[in-house]
Parts: sequence; C-alpha cells; structure tokens
Amino acid sequence: MSLTLKKSLCVIDLEATGLQITTDRIVQIAMLRIDPDNSQVTYNEIVNPEINIPKEIEAIHGITNEMAKQANTFKELAPEIVKFIGQSDLVGYNSNKFDIPLLAEELLRCQIDFNLADRQFIDVQNIFHKMEQRTLAAAVQFYCNKPLEGAHNAIHDVMATWDVFEAQLKRYPNLQKDVTYLAEFSRSQANQMVDFAGRLARNEKGEVIYNFGKHKNKTIAEVSQLEPGYYGWMLEADFPLHTKDCLRTEMEAIKAKRKQENEEDLSLEDKLNALKNKFSQR
Repeated sequence: MSLTLKKSLCVIDLEATGLQITTDRIVQIAMLRIDPDNSQVTYNEIVNPEINIPKEIEAIHGITNEMAKQANTFKELAPEIVKFIGQSDLVGYNSNKFDIPLLAEELLRCQIDFNLADRQFIDVQNIFHKMEQRTLAAAVQFYCNKPLEGAHNAIHDVMATWDVFEAQLKRYPNLQKDVTYLAEFSRSQANQMVDFAGRLARNEKGEVIYNFGKHKNKTIAEVSQLEPGYYGWMLEADFPLHTKDCLRTEMEAIKAKRKQENEEDLSLEDKLNALKNKFSQR
C-alpha cells in the first residue's frame, strides 16, 4: 500500500432507511479496517432499524423489512462496532456529510460518545470531486477500469471505496501519503467542522461559528448577544444530537468565560474602591 499509516484506518459505508440524519436509521453497516502492518479485517452486519424501511428505499439497497427484523438492533451491535473502529481514522464516500454523522447519531442514541479528538476523516468523494467530478460508479470505472458490482450493498461499496482511494493515491503524485493532509484536503469547506453534520465550525481565529442559515459565519458568542433565543431554538429543533451536544459545550464555555470576566471586573472595581477609600481617609 502506498499510504503509510501511524494508526489504523477504517473505511465505512452505511445503508439506511433514508437520508435524514436525525430521523432515519442504519440498516447495514460495513467496514474495512487497515492496520499499520497493512493487515485488513472486515465487518458487515444487517441492522434492525426498529422503524419501517420504505419500499422505494428497499429497492435501492435490497434490504427488506423482513430481513431487518431478523437482525440485531444497533444498540445490540454498538459495543462491537465501537471496538472494531477503536481509535482508527475514518475513510468513506460522502462520509463527512452522511455516514459519519449518521453513525454518531446512532451511537449518541445509545448514550455512547463517539470522540472526535485525535481522529481524521477522509472523504473520498471530496477528493474525487476536486479532481474529476464523478459518482462512485464512475470513480470505480475511471480509477480502477472496471464496473461497480453490487452498488448500494454496503460491503460492495466499502470495498469499491477502498479500491478508488488506493487508485487516487497512485494516480495523483501531488497527494501527500499522509492521513492528516488527506483529511484536510478532502474537507468540502474551508472552515474546520466542530460537529459531524457541519452546522458548527471554527473560523480562522479558532472561534466556534454557525455554519448555516441567517447567522452563518457569526460566532456563537456574538449570536447569543444579538438573538439570545436562537440557541434555545436550535436545541428544540430537528438538529442532530451531536450538533446539540457541541452547541451546549460551546455555550457553557462562553458562559464560564463571561462569568470569569465579570468576576475580574468586580474584583478590579473593589480594588479601585479600596484605593479611593484609602486616599479619602488621609
């Protein structure tokens, strides 16, 4: 393999009941983990989503309600999924916008914190779009000179994604063979994402900002002054659980900073008053 790994790399693909991160559920999860010694191991499970799979979605990935009802639920599979991934960096096709946010949402429903720290995310689709502007099937044909077999079956898609990723590394000498570089290159936006869904980001100063809507590019702290109810609206609206958790964390940090600043202001005021009293007594 042309990529030098400092830690494991896990290629992931999900099939689901639909495309809504907050309301749809996983029906198949497939993963290919490549360890630093270049050994590979796969994981592939049908998942009982505990909600109905629409007929039009069944027709796409071929997983029926009857098949899913016989499978384990995500909550039952979650411990082994987390163990399989470990501290791996993650690779996928359109994974930054769909697979990773959906996986994080499912884990949070199980009250499992999917830690972002020290983990890189490489989106092969973003590399592909920046280089060639194609779909996964076209990517397989373009890079690997073969048709995509078994499209919309997660294990076939995950193996195809890895094939395309390896071919990209060989085809483009200017792509550094470094996971951190590739994660940065494959991000679709200039801002660094804070949450998996990309609703929150960090600007060039490192401040957390809203990354959508009427307050896009404004800091959380700024909006909390301009429109205090916006924070509460987000917590009540149909946003991913991980987005809400990140927003709460940032707001708590903002409140703590303001409290400290107020205490420092009061302390300074007390010192000034003490000096005034001292001189007035002379």
